[in-house]
Amino acid sequence: MNAMNTATFLSQLQQQAQAQKSLVQSEFLTLDQLELNFKLHATGWSILECLEHLNRYSRFYLPHVEQAISSAPASLTPQPVCYSWVGKKSLDVANPNGVKKHKTLKHMNPHNSQLTSEVLEEFLQHQNTLLQLLEAAAKVDVNKKAIPIEFFRLLKMRIGEALEFLVMHQQRHLQQALRVKNQILQPISLVV
Repeated sequence: MNAMNTATFLSQLQQQAQAQKSLVQSEFLTLDQLELNFKLHATGWSILECLEHLNRYSRFYLPHVEQAISSAPASLTPQPVCYSWVGKKSLDVANPNGVKKHKTLKHMNPHNSQLTSEVLEEFLQHQNTLLQLLEAAAKVDVNKKAIPIEFFRLLKMRIGEALEFLVMHQQRHLQQALRVKNQILQPISLVV
């Protein structure tokens, strides 16, 4: 969370979001239903559950971000990106390099859901929307507090914080899905 101007900030988020879209296309679209639903252990998530969790967040946040961008004041020159206490805390929780596990809210937890590959298609649609919003955000003040936090809607994140949160949160769970995929590909050792 270094202070940078909005143009650089949004450009980096666009690159990361595009890479996430490409990763899902190259790593998960070719897997069959059994592989997509494979779990390392009973309490773990499958690849589809990781992506469904992200879809649930996108269903909540993307419409709020879109509304905030459409009503935010125009910004003709890049400004420094600012962070609020709430934004910093949200980004800390979503940080893909964080080792601390966080309990998922019940309605955001897809554990033991009946999921199909449609989850992947929905994720890619959300990713296209996110990329469009990142482009649109370049024309507005991303420091405007406007995005309610999903679990406590009275608290608000800034537009830039919410966009960064979405990208970081996705990275965290795409890494989790990749770990599951890597276990699928491990040869099974038989003890004789």
